[in-house]
Amino acid sequence: MKILLVAINAKYIHSNLAVYCLKSYTEYFCKNDKMNIEIAEYTINNEVDDIINNIYLEKPDVLAFSCYIWNIEYICKVLTEIKKILPNVRIWLGGPEASYNGNKLMEKHSEIDVIIKGEGEETFKELTELFEEAYGSNSENINEDSESVAVDISEYIAADINMGLYNIKGIDYRTIGDGRIRSNAMRNPINMDDIPFPYRELSDFENRIIYYESSRGCPFSCSYCLSSIEKKLRFRSIELVKRELQFFLDNKVPQVKFIDRTFNCKKSHAMDIWKYILEHDNGITNFHFEIAADLIDEEELVLLQKMRPGLIQLEIGVQSVNEDTIEEIKRKMDIDKVKSVVDRINSFGNIHQHLDLIAGLPKENLNDFIHSFNTVYNFKPQELQLGFLKVLSGSYMHEQKENYGIAYREFPPYEVLYTNWMSYEDILLLKSVEEMVECYFNSAQFTLSLASLQNYYEEPFKMFEELGNYYKEHFSSEIKHSRIARYNILLDFYKERIIEGDIETFINCLTFDVYLRENAKKRPDYSMDMGIYKDLIKTYAKQENLMRSEHIEVIDSSVYGKMEWQLISDVEFLSECKLIEPIAIEGTVDNDEGYKYLVIFDYSYKNPLTHQCKVKVVKVNYDKKEC
Repeated sequence: MKILLVAINAKYIHSNLAVYCLKSYTEYFCKNDKMNIEIAEYTINNEVDDIINNIYLEKPDVLAFSCYIWNIEYICKVLTEIKKILPNVRIWLGGPEASYNGNKLMEKHSEIDVIIKGEGEETFKELTELFEEAYGSNSENINEDSESVAVDISEYIAADINMGLYNIKGIDYRTIGDGRIRSNAMRNPINMDDIPFPYRELSDFENRIIYYESSRGCPFSCSYCLSSIEKKLRFRSIELVKRELQFFLDNKVPQVKFIDRTFNCKKSHAMDIWKYILEHDNGITNFHFEIAADLIDEEELVLLQKMRPGLIQLEIGVQSVNEDTIEEIKRKMDIDKVKSVVDRINSFGNIHQHLDLIAGLPKENLNDFIHSFNTVYNFKPQELQLGFLKVLSGSYMHEQKENYGIAYREFPPYEVLYTNWMSYEDILLLKSVEEMVECYFNSAQFTLSLASLQNYYEEPFKMFEELGNYYKEHFSSEIKHSRIARYNILLDFYKERIIEGDIETFINCLTFDVYLRENAKKRPDYSMDMGIYKDLIKTYAKQENLMRSEHIEVIDSSVYGKMEWQLISDVEFLSECKLIEPIAIEGTVDNDEGYKYLVIFDYSYKNPLTHQCKVKVVKVNYDKKEC
């Protein structure tokens, strides 16, 4: 029997831990040489027809899909069509989007045979054993010349399979013969140490994020989250975790993302893992954790300060700073402690912090949310995620939707449209702000420009709101702008909206932002014509004795010697080198009259946290051809 586990991911860089856990668990505990379990991963950017064609060529007996809000619509299209060309294939669904919508999905899609509810490893194993025995014991009845390898064997063993399904916990299923939908009781959570390590070799994960879990369950009861439903919090043995982390370290995996819902809810567990990562750092691998910042204490902060820049990154779900909202969503959080911890970690300069907000929560109107946004933005995270409430079946929020006056989209991702406190017009405004935040803040490509621009606004939200309005007035929503175009747009916005601004300083900030992260293939429209400085730049690059002179001692001749300099660097001239927010610059910047400044952007090294290159500044008297 051939089982094909199908994952349809949101992006190519993502992988699906669930299907690998199901495969490894079943193969480990079912010692059956004839068992054939394979994995097929796609993305939502793949054409549905291409996925169907690939599945058909695999000719599975059982087709099992891992279902989430981002892929359920694709999966439903695939399973509807695949049954027409593989009529005897058995279709199983699992994952959160199937677990809490089982009967509804099965009523709507007669193609579905089984839905696995909740934790799937043991359930999937038992289903596989049941059908493997059925297929194996009736192999003589299978017509191997059939168009599909997936063969209808129900006439031989319908009663046996129905009885087997009746005894498997954690499933909804359709009985063979009469097609009635039945629901079995949920399965008790399994011991985390019983789950085999799902990664045997990593050739299929090149340029992709590796997902890993050291615990399951969540100690909190946030009303919008499905994780709060599972109250049994379980941890994988720390010695087992260490051995598995060493596998990633030995293989120099670029990023390992822990999917533990609140990684630091058990201090000893978190500390042991962080200590191990620190002590065995390979200089390459980055580890991502979702944490509750207000649980972090001084001992943990001391440890975090020791981390190599870029070794770990932290995601902190703030969601709201409105006390009434926090209480209503059954969340426990000390916002003052969150700020204190975020500030301390920022001061270390070694850890990327990603903070989350959710718009559309109960008892939070537009002004309340704006306050939450401004507060969290001023925490100065490296990334601020402005998300929107998703009303998920099975959550407490779903149960209370009428009391809160929540209207939401009937199709995935079930996003809020309006509530008793926030109108649809408010939501549209926040959507516009979200787009600007993603484009200009989270991209980390406009750090200095935004800092300069914010000086003209009392609050950051207003800056992003006006920027969003500017886009609506000047561009179609379908237009996709290049990176350089966005710099030019920001300058045009500045010229139109900032009446008494320091345009020279703002252009300097834009110029630095263009070059800080990568060598731009195209110079921005406002950039100075470098052709007139061509001879001076060449002279400067080649004359190593000039490089060693006291006037430009900041230049490293071993790096900038000869023509190699042109390959690893970019240059820009500024009439004055004045910035609003200081960055790491080598060289003297005193803005002497009559001088310009040769700014060298060195891409041979980049800060692992900010991804900004080295910057060196040299004073130039162009008339005398002197540096």
